Amino acid sequence: MLTAPKPWGGKVRVTRARGGHRPFVSWSPSGHQPWHPVVSLCPRTCPPRPGPLWDEGLRSPGSAQHSTSGWTRTGVLRGPPGQNVTMDEAGTPLLPDSLVYQIFLSLGPADVLAAGLVCRQWQAVSRDEFLWREQFYRYYQVARDVPRHPAATSWYEEFRRLYDMVPCVEVQTLREHTDQVLHLSFSHSGYQFASCSKDCTVKIWNNDLTISLVHSADMRPYNWSYTQFSQFNRDDSLLLASGVFLGPHNSSSGEIAVISLDTFALLSRVRNKPYDVFGCWLTETSLISGNLHRIGDITSCSVLWLNNAFQDVESENVNVVKRLFKIQNLNASTIRTVMVADCSRFDSPDLLLDAGAPGMPPRRVFDLGSGGEDEVAGPAPAPVRGKEGLRRLLDGLLDGRAQSQLSERALETKVAELLAQGRTKPPERSTADARSKLLIFTTGCLTYSPHQIGIKQILPHQMTTAGPVLGEGRGSDAFFDALDHVIDVHGHIIGMGLSPDNRYLYVNSRAWPSGSVVADPMQPPPIAEEIDLLVFDLKTMQEVKRALRAHRAYTPNDECFFIFLDVSRDFVASGAEDRHGYIWDRHYNICLAKLQHQDVVNSVVFSPQEQELLLTASDDATIKAWRSPRTVRVHQAPRPRPSPFFSWFASQRR
Repeated sequence: MLTAPKPWGGKVRVTRARGGHRPFVSWSPSGHQPWHPVVSLCPRTCPPRPGPLWDEGLRSPGSAQHSTSGWTRTGVLRGPPGQNVTMDEAGTPLLPDSLVYQIFLSLGPADVLAAGLVCRQWQAVSRDEFLWREQFYRYYQVARDVPRHPAATSWYEEFRRLYDMVPCVEVQTLREHTDQVLHLSFSHSGYQFASCSKDCTVKIWNNDLTISLVHSADMRPYNWSYTQFSQFNRDDSLLLASGVFLGPHNSSSGEIAVISLDTFALLSRVRNKPYDVFGCWLTETSLISGNLHRIGDITSCSVLWLNNAFQDVESENVNVVKRLFKIQNLNASTIRTVMVADCSRFDSPDLLLDAGAPGMPPRRVFDLGSGGEDEVAGPAPAPVRGKEGLRRLLDGLLDGRAQSQLSERALETKVAELLAQGRTKPPERSTADARSKLLIFTTGCLTYSPHQIGIKQILPHQMTTAGPVLGEGRGSDAFFDALDHVIDVHGHIIGMGLSPDNRYLYVNSRAWPSGSVVADPMQPPPIAEEIDLLVFDLKTMQEVKRALRAHRAYTPNDECFFIFLDVSRDFVASGAEDRHGYIWDRHYNICLAKLQHQDVVNSVVFSPQEQELLLTASDDATIKAWRSPRTVRVHQAPRPRPSPFFSWFASQRR
């Protein structure tokens, strides 16, 4: 065993290196300023941050002034006068590179970077690729079979990306709202964002270095109870704002308002039922809303409408609304949380598939339902099957054979299913069209709790309000529209978000107990406190990631509410009921930061132009802006003072 002097005091015990000399990578350091993150970290899932690693206060070798002890001009840490701790009198290193490497393997990342400032030899060893690969897997606790990110240039830079470029430093707190803040949305340019709150206002903000309020729209004069969702259209000229509308006899439904971002004028209002459909843009000037029609006690029909944002058209030949789809709901379920994915953007590289769990099949796959080729036998036989099945059921009820087997609610569901068999229009057959879009929403088939994700393709000819207003061209037998795909997550869905390329769907879900059976649609199974963040590929129709976990929720089924999540190029973030927001890395599936609030975090959103900026909204009535340590240092860096000549020249030109 050898003992090597440690430049920061004390000694390190090491074992002599075996084998030959390892290759090392030379690196020229660049300076940075210190930072102090205001962030709490998850002790179980988020790696600890010991402090600022990339600190401009840590000088590179050769930058210090001469003194009797400390740094010398040659980059040597001087001990007592006449003693050099790293080189002998002839300038030869006291320790070979291989032994220094073994010492550095026993250190943490902060100590490795500090030791690299001692001399040029230690600097080279501290930038070794093998060393930082070990530091990466050990510090972030990533499975060894997970490869490095395809875009990464080195292990050192990848370690630094996850440590230094995650928005975990609180830089500003906005307190203009007077009640719970429910939702945040960015404009596509990233210059503005909007917030919705229980104080019944929609606020629009300028996203500068210091965020400032631009406009506040009070929706109480329109009999709204509160605002809950907003979305900018593609060219950032219009804002869709969704809220809860108080109708007669204190009945509540939803309403969507369209606000001009040039004049902040209210352009139109559209009813939206139920209110948690939220609504979304389909094109730059058309939006999707919902309506609900009760058919029975637990059976209903959801209608999705395409609305023109400008509804002050005077011509009778121009439609301002058109029915998109009409979908049957069973067992008290309804369509909620609609969003649109643009298929023309499915050109991104594949995400890393599950690693570290060989032999584990995917937990769920897409159910093609009636959208499969083998399930559609033709339009004629379907009504016969439905009528025959209904006739057999009714005959059994009259004879007393089926009465003991079905409850009143189960009987209603069975009759509704049989009636719909002959009155459901199958999905339209079309070749892969990059112009088509996917309508995505939460739904269900067993209970009122949203436990399924429905997907319906929107073809180019359906993206306009031109044509039949109420679907007059549809035959009498095609009363409902069939879904193209259905995902059953076996749990309560409380959040969804699309990746920037619209290819990957991230879903917040609170799982049901394994093997649970829904006997009563009004009594769904209990839901877990731990939230699963699931990932689905909309291009291959497969689940592609194991569930990400760290965040929690505590409300039961009948009180459960939506928690909005957001996805950037490299990260995914979500709110939680445990008073924190969370950030994960999309490639490595690891939790990177835990952002603290004083109450439930309802919404998070990345800037679409700068993923190192994140906003969080909470029930504590605040909006917090978070930036990465790197951008904080850049913004706090002192600007160089102009030379006297240029100062004089600028003053003469005034």
